[in-house]
Amino acid sequence: MIAPPEPALTERELIDRATALRPVLLERQAETEELTRYPQETHEDFLRAGFYRTLQPRRYGGYEFGLPTFFRVVTEITRGCPSTGWALSLTAAHVLQFAAQFDERAQDEVFGTHGEFRAASTVAPVGVARPNGDDGIVLDGIWPYSSGSPYSTHYLGQTLRAPEKPGDPPGPMVLFVAPRPVWTLVDDWHGVLGLRGSGSNSVRMDQARIPEHLTREVSLLDLPVEGGTPGSKLHGNALYAGRAPSVYHGELAAIMTGIGYAAADEYARILADRPLTLEPDRTRAELHDYQRHLGEALGMIHTAQAALQRNAEDYMEACRRNVSGEAPFTVADDNRLAFVFLNAGRTAWDALQNILFRTAGSRYARDGERMQRYFRDAATYWSHIGASMAEPLARRVGRDRLGLPSHDIPLIP
Repeated sequence: MIAPPEPALTERELIDRATALRPVLLERQAETEELTRYPQETHEDFLRAGFYRTLQPRRYGGYEFGLPTFFRVVTEITRGCPSTGWALSLTAAHVLQFAAQFDERAQDEVFGTHGEFRAASTVAPVGVARPNGDDGIVLDGIWPYSSGSPYSTHYLGQTLRAPEKPGDPPGPMVLFVAPRPVWTLVDDWHGVLGLRGSGSNSVRMDQARIPEHLTREVSLLDLPVEGGTPGSKLHGNALYAGRAPSVYHGELAAIMTGIGYAAADEYARILADRPLTLEPDRTRAELHDYQRHLGEALGMIHTAQAALQRNAEDYMEACRRNVSGEAPFTVADDNRLAFVFLNAGRTAWDALQNILFRTAGSRYARDGERMQRYFRDAATYWSHIGASMAEPLARRVGRDRLGLPSHDIPLIP
């Protein structure tokens, strides 16, 4: 057992720390974009606050808080800086899959050596896993869009087993954990529209040797969880017996909700600071139309947050019922949860683009303006592979309700 740095830390205290960091993160937004990653000072703030350990098993020095708490932290951090919230969410959450699917030997090694687990990941498989002649696999390839990789301790990736002989199709999917020394960061996160500071670099592996106990023949899109997992048994916590796609969409929804709140904060500032052209002693904040715009946007963002948090609680309940034997955590459950999360994110996006950005005024769409940054960041999410799953998820949910098979509808176009 490894005690967490602050054994008595509560979930409320962790959320309050994220909220308290907002002014600092606001001031660091431009620097974060320029660096293409959040600055070292922010990383040190996160280490001290314990954000990286939110979902990490308590057995290995984490706080083992639930998904609702993690999403609240992500929303608050994103409200201060969307790029930073994106990078935090898409690295710190992958401890769920690692702690669930890998055995005690792997977890002893990873947590015992590094203390924390921050892992960038890409859902699409890259390359092939060749046997290393002894124990494990050898990997070569470039895994793109690896958000948060600059501060990752590991890489959680997917690849395919090499065919047994030339001409044969590739073997099964392999989920692997690659320690930081076996991969390098590619300096290619430049020239993007939004999320410029998310550190979504590519990761390169050249003759990377991964021991067999850090591999599993499973797919992130369909993890074996029924009745529990190696991790839920090891840690005695159903949190580690859930499926991955719904968590992934929850991470994105928490980020979009945070961007929505950030844009509403900026909109309120604009209204209070913007004098009327013909009545310079008054501001837009006194005009009914702008009050209504802000109120309508906030109503939509509050709705997104309510859906996000309630759905996170439903996810936790699905995990609990799965482990207790009351009901399996099915792919249909995952589809439903994922689609609710996706719609929460879409609601926040609609509030931002249709109300806040549209009515703020063109002067706030210029370079260096926070409203422009929030629009760019949110628009980049809406072009992301996660948002592109809306159509297949809708079909899956509909087919599940009709009693038709849906598992054969691919989530990735």
